Amino acid sequence: MKKALMVVESPTKARTIGKYLKDSFEVVATVGHFRDLPKSKMGVDPKNNFEVDYVIDPKKRDVVKQLEMLASKADKIYLASDPDREGEAISWHVEWLLTESQKTKLQTSNFKQKEIKRISFHEITKEAIEEAIKNAGEIDMNMVNAQQGRRVLDRLVGYSLSPILWKKVRRGLSAGRVQSVAVRLIVEREAEIEAFKKEIYYKVSSDFGFIADLFKVDGKQFLTSTKIKLFDGEYSFSKSLFLSENQAKEFVGKLGPNFEVTFVESRETTKSPLPAFTTSKLQQMAARRFGWSGKQTMSLAQRLYEQGLITYHRTDSVNLSAKAVDEFRKYIGKKYGAEYVEQQARTYKNSSKNAQEAHEAIRPTRVEVLEIEGADAKENKLYEMIWKRAVATQARAARLSNTTMILKNGSGDFKSTGVKVNFDGFLRISGDKHEDQILPELKIGQTLKSKNIKVEEVTTNPPPRYTDASLVASLEKQGIGRPSTYAPIISTIILRQYVNREEGKIIPTALGKATNEFLAKNFNDILSLPFTAEMEESLDKVALGKLDWKKMMKDFWSKFEKELKSVEKTAERVRVATESIGEKCPECKVGDLVIREGKFGKFISCDQFPDCKFTRAYREMAGFNCPLCGKEGVVKKTSKGKKFFGCSQYPDCKWAAWKKP
Repeated sequence: MKKALMVVESPTKARTIGKYLKDSFEVVATVGHFRDLPKSKMGVDPKNNFEVDYVIDPKKRDVVKQLEMLASKADKIYLASDPDREGEAISWHVEWLLTESQKTKLQTSNFKQKEIKRISFHEITKEAIEEAIKNAGEIDMNMVNAQQGRRVLDRLVGYSLSPILWKKVRRGLSAGRVQSVAVRLIVEREAEIEAFKKEIYYKVSSDFGFIADLFKVDGKQFLTSTKIKLFDGEYSFSKSLFLSENQAKEFVGKLGPNFEVTFVESRETTKSPLPAFTTSKLQQMAARRFGWSGKQTMSLAQRLYEQGLITYHRTDSVNLSAKAVDEFRKYIGKKYGAEYVEQQARTYKNSSKNAQEAHEAIRPTRVEVLEIEGADAKENKLYEMIWKRAVATQARAARLSNTTMILKNGSGDFKSTGVKVNFDGFLRISGDKHEDQILPELKIGQTLKSKNIKVEEVTTNPPPRYTDASLVASLEKQGIGRPSTYAPIISTIILRQYVNREEGKIIPTALGKATNEFLAKNFNDILSLPFTAEMEESLDKVALGKLDWKKMMKDFWSKFEKELKSVEKTAERVRVATESIGEKCPECKVGDLVIREGKFGKFISCDQFPDCKFTRAYREMAGFNCPLCGKEGVVKKTSKGKKFFGCSQYPDCKWAAWKKP
C-alpha cells in the first residue's frame, strides 16, 4: 500500500512527526527554503509588473530529487511547513515543484495531478497533527503574497542602495530596509549619549532602622521628568534628585532631633501574572535573564518546538487555547491547591492590532513535563522559563500589603514605603522573587530619632545604550519588523559591522555612523520609522487579502526609483571616521596610517585607500597577560563579528577564550 507524503522544513521536525505517524506516512524535510531569488542578480523586474525570477538553490538539488522521487510514489501529499508566511511560501514552492515543474519536464498530456493539501498546526503533538490532517485545506495565497512582498521589497531596497553606498561611502557595503532603520535608532541613541551633560544633585535620607528619603521641602516636591527627542520618538526619564550640595547641608543643619509621623497608610493591592510569552517578550526576557542574543534564543526555541515540547515560537499573540488553559488550571489545583487556581479562566488581550488571533502564545505542549530528559542546560533553562510563565497565567493574583509612611522634621517631609506578601499566588509558580520590606507599626503623632542622616551625591545618567532586549522592545513598539525578523535584524547589522555588541550593549561603529549619515540624509522618508511601520501594515493587509502586493510595490517603487536617480547624481560622498595612529604610510609616503574596522576586527591601513592598499595587523590590547605563555593578551573577532580574546604571539601561542581570564 502506498504511503502518503508529508513535507516539512526541518529534519528534526520530520523525525518527531514520523514517530507519531509511523507506517502510514513518509515524512521528508526541505531543509528550509530550496527556491528563492538568485544571489547573482536582483531577480525582480519592476518594468514587467515585478515579475520574480525564482531559482532552485544548487545546494538543495539532492533535496529536490528526493522530494520528486517520494512524491511520485505517493497518492496524497500534505504540505506541513510552519504556520506563518515563510512556511506558507515554502509549501507554495513545494507545490510548484511537484506540479508546474513536472508538467514542463514531462511535456505530456497524461500528467497525473497529485492530490496536494496544506495542513497547519501550532504544536507538534499526535493530536494536533491528526486534527490538521482531518482539516486539510489549500495554500493561503494571501500569506504567500505577503512573504513575496517582503522578499521583493527587501531585495529592491538592498540591491538598489548597495551600489550607491559603494560609490558614496565605501566599497563592499550593503543596506537593508529594516536593518538600516535599526542602525539609525542605535546611532541616534549614541548621539544623545554623546551630547548628554551630566548634572549633580544631592539627596537626603534618614535611617530609623528603615530608610526614609526626603521628598519635599516647604511642601514642594523635588521630582523632575526630562524628555529627549530621539529620531521619530521621545525618550523620557525622571530624576528623583534633590538640592545642591550647599542646600542639602544647610537643610540638614536645620533639622531638629525628632521626626514626627504625619501620615500612615496601608492598603492591600494585587499583582496579576503576565501573559505567556510572545516571540519578542521571550527574546527580551532571555536577554535580560541569561544574556542571550535573539538569535541564540530563537535557535533554542526552534529545537524545543521541533521536539514537540512547545508551541510555535514565532508569534505575536498572547492567546492560549481552551484546552491548554484547562490543563494548566487542573495542574495548579492538583499541585498547589484549589486556593491557587484563578476563579475564572484568565484571558489576555493582544496589544498589537495585527496579532493573529488564531495563533497562540508560546507555551508547553504538555504541562506535566517539567524538565527535558537528555536536553542541554540551555534548552532546559528556556523551557523552564516558558513553562512557568505560561502555567502561572491561570494562578490567582498575589496579594500585597503596601504601606506608606511620612515623617516630618522642620520644613522637610521624608517618605518610606514598605511591602509585604500576604498571599504569593502566581509568584509560587513563576518563581519571581518579591522581597518583603516591612515597616514598623507606628501611629500618627509618634516621634522618632534618626540613627543617621545621609547626604548622598547623585549623578544623572544619559539614556542607556540599546541591548538586544531593549532594541527588540523598541522595534516592536514602533511597529517595525515581525516575530520572525527581530533576531535576524540584530544579527545582520552586527555581521555587516555597522554595530558592535560589547558587554551586552549595542554600539554603532564608525562605519555604521557614516552609512546612517548618508542614508538618513538622502533617504529620510523611506528609512524613517513611520514609513517602515506603514510598510509592515501594508504587508499585513496583503496577508489578509485586503491589498494587492504588486500594487503596494508599484506605489513604493514609483517614489523610490526617482530618489535613487537623484541621489546617485547629486549626493555628496561621506567619509568613514578613522583614528590616526600618528604614522605616515611606509608604502606611498603620502597618506597617514589609520585604524579601520574589517571582517575580522580592527586593522591598520593607509587613509589614501583605494589609491594605496597598504595594510598591517592591529593589536587591540586586552589588559591582561596570556595565561599560557605570559605575553600580552589581545582582542580579536570571528568572521561573524563575535569578540574573543587571544594571545599576541599567535600562531606561536594558540591560547584563546571567549572571556577574560
